[in-house]
Amino acid sequence: MTAAPLRVLVIDDEPPIRKLLRMGLTAQGYQTLEAHNAKTALELLNQAPDLIILDLGLPDAHGHDLLAMIRARNESVPIVVLSSRSDEAGKVQALDLGADDYVTKPFGMDELLARMRAALRHQLQTHGERPIFRVGELSVDLVRRVVKVGDKEVKLSPKEYDLLRVLVQHAGKVLTHKFLLGELWDDLTDAQYLRVYVRQLRQKIEVDPERPQFILTETGIGYRMRAPD
Repeated sequence: MTAAPLRVLVIDDEPPIRKLLRMGLTAQGYQTLEAHNAKTALELLNQAPDLIILDLGLPDAHGHDLLAMIRARNESVPIVVLSSRSDEAGKVQALDLGADDYVTKPFGMDELLARMRAALRHQLQTHGERPIFRVGELSVDLVRRVVKVGDKEVKLSPKEYDLLRVLVQHAGKVLTHKFLLGELWDDLTDAQYLRVYVRQLRQKIEVDPERPQFILTETGIGYRMRAPD
């Protein structure tokens, strides 16, 4: 017995984009639901999609308002936002409202598929959180609070560990500066505090801190822990 295909709700008012996504997703074994506006999108939520691709530019509602409405009805469905290259503030707002990730237009299908897989893995991890997180040579035992790179145990300060724990618990998801500051300090705290601790953490867990493989920078937005392979 084969598993039912995952259903992806595509919310975009541009027919060429919807066609591109329909063809690309169907070729990868996904089933697509399509909405050209917010009204249809909210109706299709009743069909319980496994993931949502949301374009922020819609004719009948602001994309951020629709995102908030979706999150009010479904707290866990992964949402990948499509946004313009210049709309950095819009990306940050979408992530703060509960989007899991974003892809900048114009986008490549391979990149979108990778972001979708990371968002789906993050959802599974959130619902069945693994006590030991592994990615590459890095392992984090969330029960014993032991961090290793390869066979070598890494000693972290309490705040460095707390930062790593939050990143690990949301691996694959972009976390904004505001979110991380709110979790670890106070969201009114200067983001420079966060940059200092990220730098210190990278010095301890990255082979080359200048070219990080685990804690990735989303320029102007925040950070992302690489999702497990």
